[in-house]
Amino acid sequence: MATKKKSHGKGTIDSYKELKEDVKTREKRTNVEEKDDLDLKSNAKSNEIVKELVADQSTTASTRTYYSMLISVTLLSLTSRLYNIDKPAHVCWDETHFGKMGSWYIKREFFFDVHPPLGKMLIGLFGILTGYDGGFAFAKPGDEYGETRYIGMRACCAVMGAAVVPLAYMSVWLLTKSLMSSLFAALLILLDVGTLTLSRHILLDPIMMFFIMMSTYSQLKFLSYRDRPFSSQWWIWLALTGLFLASSIGVKFVGLFIILYVGILTVNDLWKILGNQTISLVEVVKHFVARALCLIILPILVYIAIFAVHLRILNHSGNGDGFYSSAFQSQLIGNRLYNVSMPENVAFGSVITLKQRRTGGGYLHSHWHLYPEEHPPRQQQITTYAHKDFNNEWIIKLADQEPKPDDPVQLVVSGDLVRLEHRETRRNLHSHHEPAPLSRRHFQVSGYGVNGSGDANDVWVVEVVGSPPGTVIQTAKSRLRFIHYHVRCLLHSHDKKLPKWGWDQLEATCNPNMREPKALWSVEEITDNRLPNASFEIYSPSFTERFTESHAVMTQGNSGLKPKEGEITSRPWQWPIDFRGQIFSGNNHRIYLLGNPIIFWGCLVAHVLFVVYYLAHAVKAKRGHKENKAWTEHKETIFSACWWLLLGWALHYLPFWPMTRVLYFHHYFPAFLFSAMLTGVILDHTIILLITLVPDSMGSMVFHTVVGSITSGLILSFYLFSPLTYGMDGPVSHEEDSKWAGLKWLRSWDI
Repeated sequence: MATKKKSHGKGTIDSYKELKEDVKTREKRTNVEEKDDLDLKSNAKSNEIVKELVADQSTTASTRTYYSMLISVTLLSLTSRLYNIDKPAHVCWDETHFGKMGSWYIKREFFFDVHPPLGKMLIGLFGILTGYDGGFAFAKPGDEYGETRYIGMRACCAVMGAAVVPLAYMSVWLLTKSLMSSLFAALLILLDVGTLTLSRHILLDPIMMFFIMMSTYSQLKFLSYRDRPFSSQWWIWLALTGLFLASSIGVKFVGLFIILYVGILTVNDLWKILGNQTISLVEVVKHFVARALCLIILPILVYIAIFAVHLRILNHSGNGDGFYSSAFQSQLIGNRLYNVSMPENVAFGSVITLKQRRTGGGYLHSHWHLYPEEHPPRQQQITTYAHKDFNNEWIIKLADQEPKPDDPVQLVVSGDLVRLEHRETRRNLHSHHEPAPLSRRHFQVSGYGVNGSGDANDVWVVEVVGSPPGTVIQTAKSRLRFIHYHVRCLLHSHDKKLPKWGWDQLEATCNPNMREPKALWSVEEITDNRLPNASFEIYSPSFTERFTESHAVMTQGNSGLKPKEGEITSRPWQWPIDFRGQIFSGNNHRIYLLGNPIIFWGCLVAHVLFVVYYLAHAVKAKRGHKENKAWTEHKETIFSACWWLLLGWALHYLPFWPMTRVLYFHHYFPAFLFSAMLTGVILDHTIILLITLVPDSMGSMVFHTVVGSITSGLILSFYLFSPLTYGMDGPVSHEEDSKWAGLKWLRSWDI
């Protein structure tokens, strides 16, 4: 971590003129006291002293200046994020998802999402606090908001996004004690149009970035009290770190990356404490226990509490019910399984729905549509579908006869030969030796016949797994396998989505692997007036079971995310180079998510410069080159800060490379925050190096010229690219007379 330095109280970093008189004083003192230590040529001594002074000055600023800068960047951040927040007055990009989910929280309707619930809960809370009633559909991007009170949700997200800028400023200050490093880091994030765009909409991204930065700042603030262990401030910041870590992963699973980052910081700190022989082993154990309590146990409890609130609020049936087990659904008010009484067993002639037993499994489903010509024979499609639907209903019949009204009730038992007739289309569940559409080693499952009449390939053997032949089938409890009588394969489904001709539903197949463990089904609902009813309460799950199932479903859904047809996605190699953005709004008021290219490409240069600076320092140290103490301490502080920031960038970026799920450009921005902070530190160090290369009389001029040029360039680039955030109209960039043609610096930008 950063080396703590003494504050000389000489003023702000731009008061370079004071160096002139101090140079002479330091030269005299150095000649007398530090001649042997420096061992430098006399004609280079003045330059070394300038280094020392600049290094000292880079870590000192008056309290007034520090807070003036902090207030300034905070106000600028709020202004830029809230400016024209009502525009565009229509749904933009993923607002259709997260605005809709916020509405469902307000209406307390259960839904499925691949992310943990905290971000959507906060969006719903923002809506309630600002007068939104949850009635807007958020059906698709481009829908006009009209009289809907959407501005409050956008504004609250914008405030959280705005807080990222001062948090970066304060975090870099804790790492370097350099006002210029802190200011540059804040400006790079403030003036990046990509971060700005994400902060101005109803999205999880500003909430996620806020909690990531709060976790980082809280941990650094806690470490700044290392000389006052177990004080009240020490405990407060340690506990806040744990709270914000839980909040980070409570918004998205990528919050795991900031947990890893803080974990590595914590291990490094504990290792230093263990090596401090002035601290007793009892004290070391106390340090370990304190961190375990606040950084492990507290986040776990907070995370569980988030889900407890989530499940408590969403207690009404919604469109996400079908992703969860029958027992889970029985706890949702309005669900057909809530407080329901239904037959406990299945009889021939019963109307049933079959649900896969695997996590996130769907319902056996059919509809009137046929397989396309390239998948002969053109019989009726059989799929699995995650939502409740009348097309999920099947009539279970004897294999060799039609039921009659006066037939005695006959329960279905393990080992029976059955037919499953689709209730809506009157076609039977059928299989044959034709290959399945996607899984070519499996056999096709189809709907065949007319009014329940088919052929011998409609016959299946039903088997209760783990029970002997003759065992009766129990609703929801029995684990069933359906074995095709002639082909000898198992009714099966997986996560492969059919193309548009299959309505993006999941492929159902007949799997020749008779040991497939996931080819299991259960009867979820049964309608049969001939059978006595039993209460479904006997299947009610505990909170732990619902918590566990929620995570299993989310994990599976997250890993299975695939791009939609025509959707613009990206790969991680494209993100740091700003290769391609994301269209937020395609209407007349067009918005395009793109990083400020000057900042993004500058960050890449800064990464390279850091490696160069560090290698040069390492080579000089290896060769025994001597430098004065202040300059050495300065470089140790800078390099330590950069290594930790580089680690933060790597942890939030590199894990995306092996991911197979669909990825978008916005996934890079948590990593960008660390990259921008690192760049701020490198810019400051580079300016100091430049000053040491010029005569003393030119130092002040060079400093102000370089700082002014960098700041002006950042502001100019923001001005040029701000229309991407605040909205563009007229012809697009590749059309004639487009006023945005000058912004298309790369062909890959869809401006």
